[in-house]
Amino acid sequence: MAAVTMTAAQAEKKHQVYLSMSYIGNDWQAEAANMVKALAASKEYADKINLNVQVAGPNAQRQIQQINAMVQAGAEAIVVYPISPTALNQVVKSACAKGVKIIAYDGEITEPCAYNVTIDQAEAGQKTAEWLVDKLGGKGNIIMVTGVPGTSVDTARTAAAKEVFAKHPDIKIVGEAVGMWSQAVARTEISKLLSTRKWDDINGLWMQVGCFTANSMQIEAGKTPEQLLPCAGEGSNGGRIQMLPAGTKVDGGSSPYLPMGAPRISYASPPYSGALALKLAVDLIDGKDVPKHTTLPLPLVTNETIKLCETGDWSELKAGCNVFQPSLVSNPGWFASIYSAELPGLGLQAALVGQPDE
Repeated sequence: MAAVTMTAAQAEKKHQVYLSMSYIGNDWQAEAANMVKALAASKEYADKINLNVQVAGPNAQRQIQQINAMVQAGAEAIVVYPISPTALNQVVKSACAKGVKIIAYDGEITEPCAYNVTIDQAEAGQKTAEWLVDKLGGKGNIIMVTGVPGTSVDTARTAAAKEVFAKHPDIKIVGEAVGMWSQAVARTEISKLLSTRKWDDINGLWMQVGCFTANSMQIEAGKTPEQLLPCAGEGSNGGRIQMLPAGTKVDGGSSPYLPMGAPRISYASPPYSGALALKLAVDLIDGKDVPKHTTLPLPLVTNETIKLCETGDWSELKAGCNVFQPSLVSNPGWFASIYSAELPGLGLQAALVGQPDE
């Protein structure tokens, strides 16, 4: 009993920090949460913060209720993946008035007192759409698979991509579906789109998540790797392995999780954004200056810049490798853009299992 009391007393001395997650039904959200937990468990932070995690699901009202409860429970900072850029504004404003630091990652919160850590989501939509247009020579039928509706991420990416496509009248969007940033949902939605058309009726794909799945489905349908459609989409490890030149030796791969030379541009919101938000939240609690908006570099990888990580250790990540051996990452939907020079203790193990790498 004495040991339990001591642990509780120690917890009291730590900063009380909460992680408020919304939608978790995809690989990215799980991986981002792992990296937050890994930072909280690292040598630098384990004795400093007590991290509490809550999941609201894709329900803004529930997230509002949970944030209110976090404030009442004594939260000093709340790191949040917001289901909406505006729905949380009132509860965030109220929390800020009570001295609670609010910092959002990936998705934005528009309430001025909140801090945000994101990539430039419009740039992501624009650059990937421009790549696809260029790859198709400005002409062709394309399918779009979008993300989680209502999030600032999905809204900005989709609008920017459509703006690019609208400038090219010979680019036709012949199918569009909501993919929820999930490979499994992408498979279901692509199957629906293919119920009224064939792969031969499509020239290119723009997908927030789903290029790995689309390539796999084409192989299943009898296409050869040389016939794969150009796909602008996510930074999943499976999709990036498929980008490697056909015949590249990898450990632990099996079809369709194999090098195919698949024509791709691969991007992602880095899953480390939540961990960086936690780092900045602690800085705020400690009275340090933090910019209101931290814009992360957009990780863009093409067939020309794909680089295999042989062991996945920190030195390789620092040297610029951007896809991992299937033997290291068994889940092809797992996201590969995990390196941040600002988070030196977080690497492969942090992203995979939520434990610091050192």
